[in-house]
Amino acid sequence: MGDLGNSTVEFHPKKPGMDTGGHEGDFGVSVDELSSLMELRGAEALQKIQESFTDTETLCHRLKTSPADGLSDNPADLEKRRQVFGMNLIPPKKPKTFLQLVWEALQDVTLIILEIAAIISLGLSFYQPPGGDTEACSNASGGAEDEGEAEAGWIEGAAILLSVFCVVLVTAFNDWSKEKQFRGLQSRIEQEQRFAVVRNGTVIQIPVAELVVGDVAQVKYGDLLPADGVLIQGNDLKIDESSLTGESDHVRKSIDKDPMLLSGTHVMEGSGKMVVTAVGVNSQTGIIFTLLGAGEMEEEKKDCKKGKQDGTLENNQNKAKKQDEAVAMEMQPLKSAEGGEVEEKEKKKASVPKKEKSVLQGKLTKLAVQIGKAGLVMSAITVIILMLYFVIETFVIQGRVWLTECTPIYVQYFVKFFIIGVTVLVVAVPEGLPLAVTISLAYSVKKMMKDNNLVRHLDACETMGNATAICSDKTGTLTTNRMTVVQIYILDQHFRDIPTPDQIYPRTLELISSAIAVNCAYTSKIMAADKEGGLPKQVGNKTECALLALVLDLKQDYQAVREQIPEEKLYKVYTFNSVRKSMSTVIQMPNGSFRLYSKGASEILLKKCSFILGRDGEVRVFKPRDKDEMVKKVIEPMACDGLRTICVAYRELPADPMPDWENETDIVSNLTCITVVGIEDPVRPEVPDAIKKCQRAGITVRMVTGDNINTARAIAAKCGIISPGDDFLCIDGKEFNRRIRNEKGEIEQERIDKIWPKLRVLARSSPTDKHTLVKGIIDSTVLEQRQVVAVTGDGTNDGPALKKADVGFAMGIAGTDVAKEASDIILTDDNFSSIVKAVMWGRNVYDSISKFLQFQLTVNVVAVIVAFTGACITQDSPLKAVQMLWVNLIMDTFASLALATEPPTESLLLRKPYGRNNPLISRTMMKNILGHAVYQLIIIFSLLFVGERIFDIDSGRNAPLHSPPSEHYTIIFNTFVLMQLFNEINARKIHGERNVFDGIFSNPIFCSIVLGTFAIQIVIVQFGGKPFSCSPLNVEQWLWCLFVGMGELLWGQVISSVPTHQLRCLKEAGHGPAPDEMMDEDLADDEDEIDHAERELRRGQILWFRGLNRIQTQMEVVSTFKRSGSFQGAVRRRSSVLSQLHDVTNNSTPSHVVLSTANATGAPGNPGGESFP
Repeated sequence: MGDLGNSTVEFHPKKPGMDTGGHEGDFGVSVDELSSLMELRGAEALQKIQESFTDTETLCHRLKTSPADGLSDNPADLEKRRQVFGMNLIPPKKPKTFLQLVWEALQDVTLIILEIAAIISLGLSFYQPPGGDTEACSNASGGAEDEGEAEAGWIEGAAILLSVFCVVLVTAFNDWSKEKQFRGLQSRIEQEQRFAVVRNGTVIQIPVAELVVGDVAQVKYGDLLPADGVLIQGNDLKIDESSLTGESDHVRKSIDKDPMLLSGTHVMEGSGKMVVTAVGVNSQTGIIFTLLGAGEMEEEKKDCKKGKQDGTLENNQNKAKKQDEAVAMEMQPLKSAEGGEVEEKEKKKASVPKKEKSVLQGKLTKLAVQIGKAGLVMSAITVIILMLYFVIETFVIQGRVWLTECTPIYVQYFVKFFIIGVTVLVVAVPEGLPLAVTISLAYSVKKMMKDNNLVRHLDACETMGNATAICSDKTGTLTTNRMTVVQIYILDQHFRDIPTPDQIYPRTLELISSAIAVNCAYTSKIMAADKEGGLPKQVGNKTECALLALVLDLKQDYQAVREQIPEEKLYKVYTFNSVRKSMSTVIQMPNGSFRLYSKGASEILLKKCSFILGRDGEVRVFKPRDKDEMVKKVIEPMACDGLRTICVAYRELPADPMPDWENETDIVSNLTCITVVGIEDPVRPEVPDAIKKCQRAGITVRMVTGDNINTARAIAAKCGIISPGDDFLCIDGKEFNRRIRNEKGEIEQERIDKIWPKLRVLARSSPTDKHTLVKGIIDSTVLEQRQVVAVTGDGTNDGPALKKADVGFAMGIAGTDVAKEASDIILTDDNFSSIVKAVMWGRNVYDSISKFLQFQLTVNVVAVIVAFTGACITQDSPLKAVQMLWVNLIMDTFASLALATEPPTESLLLRKPYGRNNPLISRTMMKNILGHAVYQLIIIFSLLFVGERIFDIDSGRNAPLHSPPSEHYTIIFNTFVLMQLFNEINARKIHGERNVFDGIFSNPIFCSIVLGTFAIQIVIVQFGGKPFSCSPLNVEQWLWCLFVGMGELLWGQVISSVPTHQLRCLKEAGHGPAPDEMMDEDLADDEDEIDHAERELRRGQILWFRGLNRIQTQMEVVSTFKRSGSFQGAVRRRSSVLSQLHDVTNNSTPSHVVLSTANATGAPGNPGGESFP
């Protein structure tokens, strides 16, 4: 690490007026001195502190801060510190400008083809053949052209260019607003993370970005350190430094052995105080980020020259690579909870191959490839037929000779055919799909914020709609997490209510208040209520707060005890962790001997008690028989009332011989039990109802808790997780492990499969049990659908289970930073009912995309068939290129906006989850698509072939090149668009509901888009003229068009009357990848991991397929999804995609983007060079 730091001195931002040689700004220490100090570890660091500062006290003194009281809250002083030592944030990467986004939207291959065709058409329209004898060249079928018409030939080319420009602008605007939204989300996450610091002697929570050098910060279990610092007081502190060093062992930190704490590392155990010594770009992770950032700058310069990725970064990277690729990401915690992602991804890649590609994304990719192939074939055939027809008609049947002066005219015909072909392709390829997905997800994410769901990974939102199981924590999620002691067993008496102080001996009272005051974290305290008459505020660990409140109820003062024995005077602390299930603190008595206070889960701590306080307050022996009786008469009844039981005990230890403090088992034994208390944590009032909704929606809720089994069962019954008469299992961790392991102690999937379907409550579970259960359910193949599991967690120990789950929910209030970082969604109100909202939004995303598909595919089918048959029969597409582009704009961009922003309704929770292998397009939807397509085709073909007779107008068929627009074809175009508009209303329902107007006014976006499109259509038809190939229509013609359009609504009712189950011939489409494909993919080596779509692409690498490739790239990367195999292939084959890669990774989570280049060069453990947010 040392060399890494030293090599970066040049990156330290030099502030104006800063003299690096001396000590800046009257502080007794410079940025460089602190930086060089923070590069050291262990003994070296201690030696350096002694050489430079003698001890940490002096360091604090030179930083003008007090170890006990911290900084003063003087704004001038804080500002000065920011000036001298920097701010605690990493400047984010510059967002792309609107012009860059426009340029990227122009890279679309289909658009480029259209642009070229339009430019050729423009050029040719200005060419006049010599001698003016155009008569000889023009096709016999066409009449002579009017002079004005010939001059207006340039209009079509110009109009195509203009419409391409519109499409590009719309795309760029969407990308831009998406990026803006992500930046908003990012800053929201950044503001969420706060940290406890001591200022003016009081502990306050401040946003991480406001930390300054010299702050005294309190670190505790579960924190993610936001800055570098030196430990000035610590209890049993263990840190996970894997994000910096790659070593997974926890590092023990203490003042006398290794006091260096580094940003981006996790506190796994214990607590303490540190003085902040480096923030932002000067902290260890900041330095690494700066390195990567500088590397990326060079990368971009070279990129511009060569246009392809190479090992530019290597020189800078080699130093950083030693660190484990997660380093780059870990910088993030300085501002937000988005750290260690890459490392997570690497781990996920190893363990959860199926999670890589989100379900929806897999189905859409496959569908887009199928549609694209069909479109490509159709457009190629169209062009070939048109050209053959023209050639045969002109040179064979009419026997003309190819004259050189006529060449431009013939070429113009060919260009026209080519434009028609491309137009068919443009209409066939559903570019709107990625857009619809993005809009739908971005819209949902924004709205989910209001429903207390902060989504960190976009695809979690969609996955949640498929959830089949939720493994929930009890405390704080199902319960209110406001703990109160309601029963107490003391002096051999069981009080059902809290006793008055005169019912307990004064010495015992004193013992209780000392045992609780000293042996609870000093960060836990009871504060005065915010509102008058409100409940007192509980700060810190809620169980400890309940015990402190008990001390206050017994009219004792815990604060006085803490002032007498401040935290610095605690001799030894064994902090609470999930293995111990207890916490013990040792203090030294005035006479030199020691006293140990202990508190923890009653059944665990009572086993370590050999004595108990009797009725007269004297210590008596506590026999095994007494213990059993106590369990039966006190603990079980309390637990059956849903109370959590905690035992408080103590032990006197002699000063001579000195106890061996490292031998914890000996120290925490032979205790004397003082009391056992029953703590109530009431069920949240809205939880039973939310659980009922989940069960109705086909989601099984399981409770996984660390509490005792009776308490857990009682709470589960209150919540409605279990109900009398059901066939369910409630077991504890020990029994669970006994049932799932074989004789050798190995976990067997078959054994888990016997348990999990009936399991409803898992009590006294360790983090490993939770992880095992989640993994067991996900990997299970007992049911035909693979289970999609959501997990909630708040503790550091829940990290593995949250990562393993399909969707991890972390608690925003009670959750530790580590849990938040492992999660996909943060519940900002810690409430279970918010999870139900997430399910609703997830299902809504799925439905929105299905609605859009239903609408889009109807338009696709009709437009392609009309253009194709029209071209083959009449040598000209009834829908012109510009008109097709307009239709494409309505059906892609506008429709995706209108249909993807439908708000969710409660009815979404009345059906079962779709499951992974369910098709995107159900049989009902297929019936709707084909049914409406039939109606539209009948109408359009009737108008095309007999329209002129119906309306008594001139026929528009077989018109020569550059002829004026006919009313005939305008009516066809207008009818077509109006049918799409009314069909958009039909598309709002996909499950065969009859009332398509239901809730239409609750979606103002939909209404305004439909009306807006209609208004623009009127303008195009009446005033579009030559560019749009439209001729104005009279009122009667308009009414007929409207009438036929509205017929769509009536026809929709006819279609929904046809029972789907009788149409066996209909096939579903858009299935997920087949199981065997999935297997192939999992087995495929990372290097050649080619998914289904990629295999298809390899077969036909035609120019136009690359357009499709772009769609896939967009779809897979579009910041919506995490990472995927075919994307990798695309990057390998087309370096031009790199620009998109940069863009997209940047879109999603701007501050992460630094990694995209770093990893694309192939950081260790990442052979494919993939990097996704």
